[in-house]
Amino acid sequence: MAKSAELDRVTGKMPESVAFERAGAYTPFSEGALSESHQPPHREIPSAYNVENPFSDNENTSITPPTKNSDSDLKSYGQLSKTAPKDASFKPSKIAVLIPCYNEAITIEKVVTDFRHALPTAEIFVYDNNSKDDTSAIARCAGAHVIRERRQGKGNVVRSMFRDIEADVYLMADGDDTYPADAAPEMIAPAIRGDADMVIGDRLSTTYFQENKRAGHNFGNRLVRLFINTFWPRKDDPIVDVMTGYRAFSRRFVKSFPVISQGFEIETEMTIHALDKNLLLTSIPISYRDRPVGSFSKLSTVKDGIRVLLTIFNLFREYKPLQFFSLAWAGLFFLVALTLFCPVFFEYLQTGLVDRLPTFIASGIAFVVSLMLFVCGLVLDGQARTARKQFELLLNLLERRP
Repeated sequence: MAKSAELDRVTGKMPESVAFERAGAYTPFSEGALSESHQPPHREIPSAYNVENPFSDNENTSITPPTKNSDSDLKSYGQLSKTAPKDASFKPSKIAVLIPCYNEAITIEKVVTDFRHALPTAEIFVYDNNSKDDTSAIARCAGAHVIRERRQGKGNVVRSMFRDIEADVYLMADGDDTYPADAAPEMIAPAIRGDADMVIGDRLSTTYFQENKRAGHNFGNRLVRLFINTFWPRKDDPIVDVMTGYRAFSRRFVKSFPVISQGFEIETEMTIHALDKNLLLTSIPISYRDRPVGSFSKLSTVKDGIRVLLTIFNLFREYKPLQFFSLAWAGLFFLVALTLFCPVFFEYLQTGLVDRLPTFIASGIAFVVSLMLFVCGLVLDGQARTARKQFELLLNLLERRP
């Protein structure tokens, strides 16, 4: 053993025992972390693959990958056969389906069952946000891990999901059965290939405006989309659907996303974070269907709409302080100062007197405020650039997985 360790120090290779120990590092949902009542029914892994099942009760279950991946095998792991890698070293990714829920007893069983059929190898986690109905019990019986999040609000649920769950690819969907589970393989494929850090399920390009019966939601979606594409423009591929809850993520995105929002503004925060940090984004059109009879939306058109707009305003101020302070507000106060000063100045050239002294003083104050805002924008922009550099260093650390 000592000789082997010495060789490893020379060659730089990690001893197998250490590698195995690191690979089996504890996660919140590793073996023994969940009670038996939380364990889903046993599901067969396709025999074409012999990979270690990360959620298997038997940690010695492993087989050798085949030399060639068939299209049917790739589909069984939630990947598109036309775009999935074809090399012999291909190893299926660990996939986690995340479903935040609040009083979704009517639909949650169908949602869990549909995703189990669409992604047979994925592990499904239902986060119950203080439901007053039987959402938890029904989801558990359907084969999902059920975790309770006591802090109310979808943003709080997403924070816990991203912090708790370890996977290579994440798929998030609502528990109201409005999103098609059969689109899941197409949704996660770009994240598996490394082509996207966040995949947006675009409802607005397909059936959303026909299916959704709330005119306020339709107007709000268009307004939020306008603001996002104005403040964070993408010439080649503008964001179409900002508020959709159907998204796929890479591990890079999930573990580097600082969740600040507490409620339904979380989707807006996700989108702005990805745009500001220059992460890979792509949109995939999906069909949308309205909630079934007896199921009700928890989104308040006015209250949550105001919170979403405030989130856009605050994030624009934090992420782009130069434009916010130096160009917008400083420019506004400079125009006010100029408007007040010009008549006084022209009158002085004609008469040699300053008759409107209060106007002259007001113009001076407005000019000083404009100058202060401009300087504040420059200082805060420097801090924002430093934060971006620190974020890039964080991404480098995340990529150095054991």
